[in-house]
Amino acid sequence: MKVLLASDQFLRDDILKETLLRELPDAEVSSIASTWPVPPFHDVGEVREALGDEDELIEALQGVDVAFSHTFPFTEKVISSCPDLKMITICRGGPVNVNIDAATKHGVLVSYAPGRNAVATAEHTVALILAAARQIAQRHMEVVGGQWRSDYYIFDNVGPEIGSSTVGVIGYGNVGRRVANIIAAFGGRVLVYDPWTKDRSGADNIEFVDDLEDLLKAANIVTLHVRESKENTRMMNAEKFALMPESSIFINAARGTLVDYDDLADALDSGHLFAAALDCLPEEPLPADHRLLKTPGITFTPHLAGASKNASILAAKIGAADIAAFARGETPAHVANPDVLRK
Repeated sequence: MKVLLASDQFLRDDILKETLLRELPDAEVSSIASTWPVPPFHDVGEVREALGDEDELIEALQGVDVAFSHTFPFTEKVISSCPDLKMITICRGGPVNVNIDAATKHGVLVSYAPGRNAVATAEHTVALILAAARQIAQRHMEVVGGQWRSDYYIFDNVGPEIGSSTVGVIGYGNVGRRVANIIAAFGGRVLVYDPWTKDRSGADNIEFVDDLEDLLKAANIVTLHVRESKENTRMMNAEKFALMPESSIFINAARGTLVDYDDLADALDSGHLFAAALDCLPEEPLPADHRLLKTPGITFTPHLAGASKNASILAAKIGAADIAAFARGETPAHVANPDVLRK
């Protein structure tokens, strides 16, 4: 089986190759690479969050059975130009850089790596909660800048403890489940809203609610962990922020489309919310004059919640196992377009 390793600076060629050959020692491999994450990914053709040249990818895919990649753009143009291609394996939680309809039309199986960065994202989320509650980044910059402000000990200026808080977790998938259990270990009360899952297992002090409004009214820390969809666009807006108790904290390490950021800025500017921490933004990077950069109480990270060495290695393992299963004539574990199998 001929496999193209389409790597980048996170999912490196050596990681993909070593992992694949452990699962499939007889694979014949070739390689191309992009410089991602520098520059950041963007839309390429009709696919999202991609980086790489379509023509270079088409040339590299001639005579290749399987593409093993992370961020290269598998557009209609690419897929239709590669008649030998049978499978695309994307080392991501969702294959957003693959035109799934085009792949299905051309009989190309698509697999992906759900959960590959769940631990990294959950740990980063908890770090964001702590950073927002205690305003760690802001206080650090003040101390480095020569300020030592004792007024932060005034009651109205201090943040909450996680162990004494009610934390609302919206979404109980691979990431949300881990966040909920970590918060429960702190001793906090955890409320979970997820109408899409039937699995309600977890720590003893995790409670499930059937109404999002009930969660928002009760939780003084709210964190988002749902997949983006048309139904979820700007699900957190002025109406939802108004339901949260005074001096609450809001966290988003999921997707930028889930939040109305003007409404979030209004809630922070008015003092209704105490703080926010954001790994996902309405534009990435934010323009220098963007309102959010001037809004008090926000801790930012540049969309890297899922970035860890372990996440890269795990993604390669999940992908390589799916490729090996396909080579043996078995059904891969993580298929995005099962219609191809039925055909």
